[in-house]
Amino acid sequence: MRNDWTRRRVLQRGGFAVAGAAGLGLAGLAGYAWPRSGPSSGARQATRDAPSADPAGDVDGYVTSDVRPPAISITQPAGTSPASQPSYIFIAPRGYLSSSVGQSGLMIVDRQGSLVWFGSPIGGTPLNFAVQQYQGQPVLTWSAGYVNAAGITYGTSYIADSSYRVIATVKAGNGAETDLHEFNLTPQGTALITAHRKVPADLRALGGPRKGAVYESIAQEIDVATGKVLFEWNSLDHVPLSESYQPLAGETSGYDYFHINSVALAPDGNLLISSRNTWTVYKVARPNGAIQWRLGGKKSDFDAGPDAGFSWQHDARMPNPGLLTVFDNASSPPEEAKSRALLLNVDATAMQVTLEHAYTHPAGLLVDNQGSVQLLPGDQVFVGWGAQPYFSQFASGGELLLDGEMPAGDQSYRAFTFNWTGHPADGPAVVVHANPARGSAVYVSWNGATDVATWTVLAGKNRAGLATVGSQPQAGFETAISVDSEGPYFAVTAQDAAGRQLGRSAVVKRASA
Repeated sequence: MRNDWTRRRVLQRGGFAVAGAAGLGLAGLAGYAWPRSGPSSGARQATRDAPSADPAGDVDGYVTSDVRPPAISITQPAGTSPASQPSYIFIAPRGYLSSSVGQSGLMIVDRQGSLVWFGSPIGGTPLNFAVQQYQGQPVLTWSAGYVNAAGITYGTSYIADSSYRVIATVKAGNGAETDLHEFNLTPQGTALITAHRKVPADLRALGGPRKGAVYESIAQEIDVATGKVLFEWNSLDHVPLSESYQPLAGETSGYDYFHINSVALAPDGNLLISSRNTWTVYKVARPNGAIQWRLGGKKSDFDAGPDAGFSWQHDARMPNPGLLTVFDNASSPPEEAKSRALLLNVDATAMQVTLEHAYTHPAGLLVDNQGSVQLLPGDQVFVGWGAQPYFSQFASGGELLLDGEMPAGDQSYRAFTFNWTGHPADGPAVVVHANPARGSAVYVSWNGATDVATWTVLAGKNRAGLATVGSQPQAGFETAISVDSEGPYFAVTAQDAAGRQLGRSAVVKRASA
């Protein structure tokens, strides 16, 4: 079986020449920008009297909320079919080398890039923000904690309901440290997570010390309700250090030879485990943990067709029998000129893997780390570009349907798109100022409310005597409404598309001029 899984080397063996990746990699890392579109205007929208938090436009600011998230720019290229589904995009922006542009946190945005919900993560750096199913209901899930310079992570994973209230937390058991790379809920009410332990190791065979240390990568299945460990797989029990492509040199705190970064259910109920540093996806049997096959790396059990190799990969899934999705980073150090989102046909009988399709960013991005691939209905594909501040949606044939951009210097470990219905536990927020032209300017938002179609403004001379003075369609995260009333007392109600009232703000007094 083939032992060398970079696409360049497969092509070289076939007699083809491929441009060196070093110079091209630098070009990919330089980034790429679609033109930023300006804010959309709503009917009778009042002039904003509170400036954006960032005049350059990289941070959004609001009158009714203290959140200052990074501004998200989304472009749908002209001439393409509209990419309107699923309804929302889920990212967890954070800074790459330093503090983030705007607040780091959990973000739901619509397909115009407008904020729908912003959540400050509990417990540290946010990763892996998604919608999953728990106890038959859609929930939000994420992980948060600490990421060190070597990419070793520590923290906790969280589950929140449609009111954005945390209903469960998950941590590794058996003395292992919770790793933030994976948090995957199963239909059985369990969670597949990644973890690690630092253990003593004799590294002399690799040129290291006799009294060295290795990070053992771990996959665990946890019962969410009880926290009990139902299954544990340890890399050192099954994968020797010799399978790693990660150099030992410079490893001072411990040798991260495996670097587990995804755990997923295979269609037959066994597990798929991705190791970045061995360039391998392992199919692991439950409950005994035996490796059924290796795809990629030095000991691959498969013959790879043209362009079907990968290296330094992330996010391996098998959404359908025989179809594997994986993000091929091919970088850090560079093995290829650009990173790819791959759909691979895996024939486990003939032990052959062939390329179904590869998706690349128009900029030819080379992504040093992180990344995700999500297969959508209609065989469309949604790609998170990891360390690069982009996310994209493609038609099955590779046509770019949508391209999203975070401010330069921000990143999101993964990016996804889902439908979601949010019902915040608190009510709408409202702030009222005098309108210099006439009457009042009313600002209203409701963080996370997805069903609001219309805002109705109530005003009166006292708190008990409010009457309707205006209404306006909801316009983005915060809607500004001009009304011909000086109040001084105001409230706002939210209605859905059928006119049903969803919520009502507290009564507020107009701010003094």
